This record gives sequence, C-alpha cells and structure tokens, in this order.
Amino acid sequence: MSSPNQPVPFTADDYRARMARAAESAAEAGLAGVLVAPGPDLVHLTGYRPVNTERLTLLVLRAGEDPVLVVPTLEAPDAEQAVGSPALTLRDWTDGKDPYAVAAPLLDADGRFGISDNAWAMHLLGLQQFLPGTSYVSLTEALPMLRAVKDAAELERLAAAGAAADATYEEILKVRFSGRKETDVAADLAALLKQFGHSQVDFTVVGSGPNGANPHHEAGDRTIERGDMVVLDFGGLKHGYGSDTSRTVHVGEPTAEEQRVHDIVREAQEAGCRAVQPGIACQEIDRAARAVITEFGYGERFIHRTGHGIGVTTHEPPYMIEGEEQLLVPGMCFSVEPGIYLPGRFGVRIEDIVTVTEDGGRRLNTTARELAVVE
Repeated sequence: MSSPNQPVPFTADDYRARMARAAESAAEAGLAGVLVAPGPDLVHLTGYRPVNTERLTLLVLRAGEDPVLVVPTLEAPDAEQAVGSPALTLRDWTDGKDPYAVAAPLLDADGRFGISDNAWAMHLLGLQQFLPGTSYVSLTEALPMLRAVKDAAELERLAAAGAAADATYEEILKVRFSGRKETDVAADLAALLKQFGHSQVDFTVVGSGPNGANPHHEAGDRTIERGDMVVLDFGGLKHGYGSDTSRTVHVGEPTAEEQRVHDIVREAQEAGCRAVQPGIACQEIDRAARAVITEFGYGERFIHRTGHGIGVTTHEPPYMIEGEEQLLVPGMCFSVEPGIYLPGRFGVRIEDIVTVTEDGGRRLNTTARELAVVE
C-alpha cells in the first residue's frame, strides 16, 4: 500500500532491472557500455546520490557483465547504504592513487561508451589518457530514452508531485497580487510547494505584464498592478520526481484581447493533449498545438518547443518539437505547454504534465485552465 506521503519504495531489484536495461540498450546502440557519473542518471539507476566532485565516482554498465561502481574509499560507506547497492559491485580507490587505474580495467580499451552529460571533463580526459583507444558519446545523444519510460512506481511519484503543484496553484489564487512584487508571489509559490511535500523547488516564474512575454522570466522587483496578465510557471521535486505546471491569471477583469489570446492558448494546449497517443512521433504534439496558434495569426509569437520530458529532473528527453521523430511509448511523461508572447505587453502559457497510456494520454495536472481573475 502507498499514499501521496508514502510512495511505494524502490527496491534493489528495481535498480538491478534498470541497470540491465541500460546495458542492453547500450549494446543495441552499438556501444561497449554506459559510464554514469553522479547526477540524475546515477540516482535513477542505483538510488545513490553523491556530490559530484573532483574525486572520481563512476558506474560502469556493460551487457553481460555485473555492474560496477567505482567510488572514493571515504565515500564507500555511503554508497553501500544506497538501495541499489546490493545489485552492483563496489570498487574503491584511496586518495593518492590513480582512480583511472581502477576504472580502466572495467572498460574495453577500444570501446565506444555512452557517458553522462554532466560528467566532469577532467574525468573524461583522465579516462581517455589512460585508454587512448576509447571514444565517448553523451547519453542524451546515444540513449535519449534511458529514463523516458516510467514504471508504475515512478508514475505514482510523478502523479503525487503533480497533485502537489495543483494544490499550490489553488492556494496561490487566494493571495493578493496587486501592489506586491513578483518576488513576493514567487516566495509564496515556493513556500506552498514545500508545504505540499516538495523537497526541492526548481523554479517559480512570475511574469507580470510585459515580463510575461519572456517565457523564462526570473521573478523580479516589478510591482504587479491591476490590469496585469501574470504568467505562473513553477515546479520542483517531490519523492525525487518532478512537477512542472503553468497557468496564466489576470489581476482584475481582462480586456477582450487578453481573454481572446488566453482562449487561443487554451485551445492549443487542448489540441496538444488530445494528440497524445502511443506510436506517434513527439513532433506531432508540437504540430498539433502550434497549428492552432498559427491559425489565429500568432505563430511567430510561439517561440519555444511545446514540451519536454520530466522524471528525476524537471527537464529531460524526449522533447515535443518539430524534427523529433521518437515515437511515444506508454509510460513516457512530458509537458504540453504552448504559449503566446507579445513583447512589451503580456504573455500567456498553459502547461500540464501528460503521461502516455495504452490508448491515449492522461494529464497529471487537473486544475482549471480558464483565465482566473485574482486581486
């Protein structure tokens, strides 16, 4: 049994299966293996979350071989406590020794390896110096689907994070906007995300008036005024998995034009969500949402992709953008977030996280998408 406050725990077998799938996927992609540095990939594959430092920590995954985690000796006790540790072998190295001498025997001297995007250059160069016949490619390029398809326990966490973000939005509608700074509302959002169970707040975009025309506006000292459109985009991690939602509100009654632009974005977002089904390319979600906005004459004012994947990070592959031919698979989770941005005036964005099901898509955000009026 589980609840929003106590999700189903991951087990060593879960991590063992993830590592096996990663090694098999690498082999299918023609790689000799996968090298994973501290960061989201390592958390996903092992449950181990060390600090990424100058000391080498490296998970080595190769098809047909047992997983091996190379760790500094002083950090080995922490590594042994990770839930996934029973599914791998630890190889430690002490200060003063060459860590690459420990890692090198685990690699094919002439192999091509996928490596975490966030691996330190000094570690990659150290491996190359020790094994000059090896070559490397980023995991995002080589295995973009590594973390894309979520299992039931992961979906449960994403749903809980989405529900917490929804509760945050419902509460923020009750606070006063006019006469307060964007940073004040952003602080309210952060506090509410924490109140509803987030361990980490990644972003709290509050774009009022002309600032709303900047999709990633950092909340600033601008005082929100009556008559402002305000873009709210916020999220973070709960139970280790991400939330990300956007709604646009208006301080006082909107003008006819403001309401119309919001309605167009809402229609575009609906079209993007309706398009979700297994077997279609990611770019079709972008096309569906963009077609609506283009039809109403605002195509040039939709200046970003329609969506991005989400999981142990709030932004990850796959991406809903023209040219992305990766097919949707049940268990994928991503945002659908079209927008219209009118420079110097205002912006509108509406965003939900959607997961692909066997016969369509299911939103993990359920709050009202109509233009809310706040004070």
